[in-house]
Amino acid sequence: MDVDIISEEENPMLHRTDIRFETTHEEATPSRLSVRDSLAAKLDKASEEVVVHELDTKFGMRKTVGYAKVYDSAEDALDVEQEYMLDRNKIGGEGDADAEEA
Repeated sequence: MDVDIISEEENPMLHRTDIRFETTHEEATPSRLSVRDSLAAKLDKASEEVVVHELDTKFGMRKTVGYAKVYDSAEDALDVEQEYMLDRNKIGGEGDADAEEA
């Protein structure tokens, strides 16, 4: 899967960069997690610092356009992002909840 960055916009107040990207794929629309991992690898960031918000594939096309937020650290992502978006991107959550219950 090829990931091309269309635009980047710095957002220093929230310690992140907003990114619009396009990915080309051979088969079905890729999963949110595989796109997140590919985008993180391209930007030399950890997967926990990348939050994919939007993936849009037109019917029959092999291109997907998306929107992601790349944070300076995983802690910044946990502080700013909404819970459902963190759940969708599998950031935080599971290990932390078990630790709090114990």
